Amino acid sequence: MSAPKKHDPYAVFLIGNYRHYILGWFFAMVGTHVQGIAIGWEIYQRTGQALSLGLVGLAQALPTIVLALPAGYLADRFDRRRVVIFSLLGMTLTSLGLAALSLAKGAVVLMYGLLLLDASFMTLGRPAKAALVPQLVPREVFPMAVTWNSSLMQMAGVVGPALGGLVVMVSVPFAYGLSAASTLFFIALLTRVDLRAAPKKAERASLQNLLAGIRFVWRTRLILSLMALDMFAVLLGGAVYLLPIFAEDILRVGPQGFGWLRAAPAAGAFCMALLLAYLPPMRHAGRNLLLAVAGFGVVTILFGLSESFWFSLAMLTLTGAFDNISMVVRQTLIQLLTPDRMRGRVLAVNYVFIGASNELGGLESGLVAHWFGPVISVVSGGIGTILVALATALAAPALRLFGALHEARSDEEEIAENLAGGGDS
Repeated sequence: MSAPKKHDPYAVFLIGNYRHYILGWFFAMVGTHVQGIAIGWEIYQRTGQALSLGLVGLAQALPTIVLALPAGYLADRFDRRRVVIFSLLGMTLTSLGLAALSLAKGAVVLMYGLLLLDASFMTLGRPAKAALVPQLVPREVFPMAVTWNSSLMQMAGVVGPALGGLVVMVSVPFAYGLSAASTLFFIALLTRVDLRAAPKKAERASLQNLLAGIRFVWRTRLILSLMALDMFAVLLGGAVYLLPIFAEDILRVGPQGFGWLRAAPAAGAFCMALLLAYLPPMRHAGRNLLLAVAGFGVVTILFGLSESFWFSLAMLTLTGAFDNISMVVRQTLIQLLTPDRMRGRVLAVNYVFIGASNELGGLESGLVAHWFGPVISVVSGGIGTILVALATALAAPALRLFGALHEARSDEEEIAENLAGGGDS
């Protein structure tokens, strides 16, 4: 496989393995969103309690905290495609279980149990699923694959809930069945993927091997800088958690306006992903990343100060656009700077960073809003995000000066290339 010399935004779709993967992944994501809408609707209809919805979030968050690191070890120890298929089979069975339970009007506590199982299967397959992509496409077009992954993820985030709302109006059990069908479809396409699997070094299951991803991230300062930047930026820039307050008390646009505000970041991310796909490859990825994080902070501040619905909508759209630039650069660099044998465990560490920052970001925003008001919470968070970008630029010059994404190499690859070059001279 070789990348085309002329920039072609659709180059990755010429690769059959990637087409099978991304098509199955997209439909599985849509199905997951449909199921999420059905779960929230059914549980609230049956209990009438907001706390019941909070317990849904808890059931889905716990497996990420407990199983993320073991999932990374599985991705590096066993055939990744088989790990993903096992994960999808488990998700299919839990979706079918939810459909049967819904039809039978079974106990809500059993629904929580199935949700916990579903999230566990999803967590176990997540690092393996992400680590498959570098095995599907050549290095030169890998940043483009990440960009399209991001674009389709945002599209699924729009299509899935909209479709879920329509399906739930007809039949809640059918929504669960649709989710099961989507994961089965992904399995069918994965069986058609022809992987040239990297050799797996036999490793004894031990705590040392399980924690190897953490040690690798700590030693690889560039990856540590990327994860820390993301964690603190998300931790401080959590305006999205306070949107109900802004919609009701500040902008006074009601539930319909709240819906538009909530969708704006996804719309901005989707548009930016398409733009990145058509633009030439980044030549100064590190600088662009830091500018995007700082830009995210600036528009967050402007949103917090705004009393105009349309201006607020525009600023939220820009938060999604800037966040998408950051996500594409971070995901590409983390994958390419990590040797294949470690990729699953390092991605698992990244998922822990992301999960922690999202949950703690909501807590931070809520606490500051409680004590000082929502405007100060959002504005101070935006200022903090800008300061984090500046501090990272000063503390991590290697990140600030990093060039083209496709030129990223792990230390092991650089050593191998240098040895090969020395042998030819």
